[in-house]
Amino acid sequence: MQRGVFAVLALVFFCSQGIAAEPGGTLDRIKSTGTFTIAHREESPPFSFVDEQKQPVGYAIDLCLRIAKAVKDQLGLAELDIRYVAVNSENRLQTVADGAADIECGNTTNTLSRQQMVDFTNTIFITGASLLARPESNITTLADLRGKAVTVVEGTTTEKVLTERLKRELIDASVVTVKDHNAGVEALEAGKAVAHAGDQLVLIGLAKAAKKPGHFALASEVFSYEPYALAVRRNDADFRLVANRALAQLYRSGEIGEIYKRWFGDWGGKPSQLLLAMFALNALPE
Repeated sequence: MQRGVFAVLALVFFCSQGIAAEPGGTLDRIKSTGTFTIAHREESPPFSFVDEQKQPVGYAIDLCLRIAKAVKDQLGLAELDIRYVAVNSENRLQTVADGAADIECGNTTNTLSRQQMVDFTNTIFITGASLLARPESNITTLADLRGKAVTVVEGTTTEKVLTERLKRELIDASVVTVKDHNAGVEALEAGKAVAHAGDQLVLIGLAKAAKKPGHFALASEVFSYEPYALAVRRNDADFRLVANRALAQLYRSGEIGEIYKRWFGDWGGKPSQLLLAMFALNALPE
């Protein structure tokens, strides 16, 4: 009997040793393929969108490219190919969890429930949700939505918070989910809704991109807290550490100010005190 128990224990030990010895993790995969895969959004300016040449650009993309350089240096690679995978609000986290991308670079809020599917880097931005509307509609707060329709991108934290706030405050409004922010803007222009809900800075980007200046107005109320971070695969501390080191270096050196200015400088200037505090708290020392 004892001999049988020892045999089983030995088998378990050798199997576990074999598993541990197998190459694994994001860094190992990148080293073997020479490719770093970034999941990006196409219509979430100024965080992640495509330019006139259909190339991914934005605040989050710049941060991910800096992380890519850190990975390249960490692995001692002469070259590192950057590959992009377009994602939307519904499949962005699953794309990372399934291994189809190494990191998701957009405007994704780090929540406890999402941490059941993926891990996150340190925070890269802090904002909140608001409403975009036509100026003549006089939409300034959630209460102004009574008896009206409001659009929101399906599968976002904004959808969840918006629905909960309307229910809690007994505001009888019709919430219409759309596939992306552009669809929400189209609904506004077509008169199918009086407002589109989304993260404040994304809404500013949509207003700036409108064909007619002053075509849209931003509501004064901010009704959620949205700490953005970059999604990575779970249980991959080595890769997450490389990413966080790159972010901390950007925060410590002050280079994050230039990146912020590049993407937000035309939209009202300086970072908020809350955002500056976030940069300081995440400028971790070596």
